[in-house]
Amino acid sequence: MAELTRKEFYQLAIDCRERALELARHDQHRVVPSQCQEFNPWLAELQKYERLAETVEKLSPARPITRWHVMGGVSLVWILVIWFSGQELGLNSQRALSFTLAGLLILVYFLPERLYGTTTEQLEGKVLRVVETLEKILQSQEMGFTEAAFFQVKDNLQAAHEELRQQIHLAH
Repeated sequence: MAELTRKEFYQLAIDCRERALELARHDQHRVVPSQCQEFNPWLAELQKYERLAETVEKLSPARPITRWHVMGGVSLVWILVIWFSGQELGLNSQRALSFTLAGLLILVYFLPERLYGTTTEQLEGKVLRVVETLEKILQSQEMGFTEAAFFQVKDNLQAAHEELRQQIHLAH
């Protein structure tokens, strides 16, 4: 565990604000693999700080699994099942199996992405928990910031907090 210095805390506040603004550019109910892949190393970086350990341990890594990944997997299974079962089954059984698997494919298409991947809204919630923890640390005056640095960090955290809250609110 590493100690969270003022410089690192200041940079984390800036990172949170930038991350909040970047997440606001994406559809809240969709999985954006690039955002998930950026979030996971950031989460691992946060885990090294002792003061953030309690909050960060509760956050799970982002899953960059999109609808098209799942649809591709189900389609592949569909093709393999039809291919290998075609010789053992009769024509009517093969048609019934094909229609059943096509129905499964349609069902999978309409499943919400949050069931198998991490949506932008879920990422915003995770970043918001980090922002709230940083705000608590800042308000406790433990970091020993100068007045100017304190207000810059406070402004960055408030901007991130407001943006994340607004996006989460708009998603519902």
